[in-house]
Amino acid sequence: MSSILFEIKDSVATITLNRPDKLNSFNKEMALLMQEKLDLCNVDKTIRCVVITGAGKAFSAGQDLAEVADPNGPGMQRILSEHYNPIITRIRELKKPVLAAINGVAAGAGANIPLCCDVIIAAKSVTFIQAFSKIGLIPDSGGTFFLPRLIGWQRASALMMLGDKITAEEAEKMGMLYKCVEDEQFQETIDAIAKKLAALPTMGLAYTKKGLQWSSTHTIYEQLQNEDKLQQWAAATKDFKEGVQAFLEKRPANFKGE
Repeated sequence: MSSILFEIKDSVATITLNRPDKLNSFNKEMALLMQEKLDLCNVDKTIRCVVITGAGKAFSAGQDLAEVADPNGPGMQRILSEHYNPIITRIRELKKPVLAAINGVAAGAGANIPLCCDVIIAAKSVTFIQAFSKIGLIPDSGGTFFLPRLIGWQRASALMMLGDKITAEEAEKMGMLYKCVEDEQFQETIDAIAKKLAALPTMGLAYTKKGLQWSSTHTIYEQLQNEDKLQQWAAATKDFKEGVQAFLEKRPANFKGE
C-alpha cells in the first residue's frame, strides 16, 4: 500500500498521509512521494485547490524515529534538506491554495508542516505538540519561522521548549489555525471550504499567497510596491474581467482559474 494516497475530484486534489499504523510518521518514501504529488498539483491546470490530511486517527506524528536511529538511514541533515524542506518550499510556491485538514494528532514535523499551508482546519479532538525538545532537537519544517508569526514569540517559545500538548480549541484561540470544528462536521467542513477555494479565481489567490510571503521580508514601503506589481498581474487575468462583468450584471461569477 502506498504511503501517500492521491485523489482528484471536482478540481480538488487530496493528498493523504497513509501510514496509519505508524501514526502517519514520515519516512523517506512518504516524504518523496508527497513532494512528487505537490509537483503534480502545481502543473495540473485542472487542480485548483489542494487538501493535505492523514489516514486513520492521526494527521502525522512527525518523523519516524526508527529511520533516524538506523545507522544506514539518510541521517538528520538529509532528512531536513531532502525530505522536509522541499515539502515546505513546494507548499509555499504552489500556485494554488493549500488546505491543511488536521484530522488527528499532529506532532513534531506533523505539527509544523500545516503551519505553512494557506488555511488550517482541525477537528475538535485534535491535539498539537511541539515534541522536539523531548528528544533534544529543535523545531524544524519551518516551525521556528511560522509559529512565532502566527501566535507570537513568547507563546511559540514556551510551546517549543516545554513541549506542552494543546487542543485544537486552544490552537484556534491562539491564532495557530483558522478554526476547529466538531469531529462529526469535520469532513463536511473540509469539503465545503475546498470546494469554495477551488471555485475562486485561482491566479488571484496565488498572487495573494505571494504577497503574504513577501510581507515577511519587506518593509511597508517595499510591500506597497509589491502590492502594486501583484495587483497589475491580477488585473490582467481573465478571472478579474469575469468578476467585474459578473458584478455589473448582478450574477454569480464563473471563474476558470485563468
